[in-house]
Amino acid sequence: MAAAAALVLRETPSMKKAVLLINAMDIGRFPRLLTRILQKLHLKTESSFSEEEEEKLKAAFSLEKQELHLILETITYILEQAVYHNVKPAALQQQLENIHLSHDKAEALLSAWSTMGQEAVEKFRLRSLAPHKLETVEWQLNLQMAHSAQAKLKSPQAVLQLGVSNEDTKSMQKVLMEFNQKELFDFYNKLETIQAQLDSLT
Repeated sequence: MAAAAALVLRETPSMKKAVLLINAMDIGRFPRLLTRILQKLHLKTESSFSEEEEEKLKAAFSLEKQELHLILETITYILEQAVYHNVKPAALQQQLENIHLSHDKAEALLSAWSTMGQEAVEKFRLRSLAPHKLETVEWQLNLQMAHSAQAKLKSPQAVLQLGVSNEDTKSMQKVLMEFNQKELFDFYNKLETIQAQLDSLT
């Protein structure tokens, strides 16, 4: 397998704007912000902060909502790239210098990465590609009477009930799917194709 390309953070217009905002932030509160983002980085469907927490952050750092979101998105992007490349602190430091992150903010980010980076990498490795996982399958057949008075044929419908768990929230939900004979046959053929491709990989 070819080695992953080296981490490169590009100084795009939005990155420049975010870095200016980050550099102006209070360094006293900044490390806690980084810690929370790193703790939640592997959760695909959950934000690092609730709406109420975002309101508190806006007040604490004297930011507008759009500015706060840009900062959070940029820090998240930098850390996700660091996870993807499993980057060493020295290489990350070079990239942070390239985008002109101030020394104190860069030091805080490097400290958080050195402490929690490997744990974040492991969490990413362990998570599944999709946040939902099929747990149960139930089914039943329904006979639906034709609407037309002249037609006396019954239309059989297959109903699948899928029990799906959410990896991030640990909740379970039920998904109902209804098929007529042709739709079920097409669905079956797709599953056969998927199964054949899985078999070819094992």
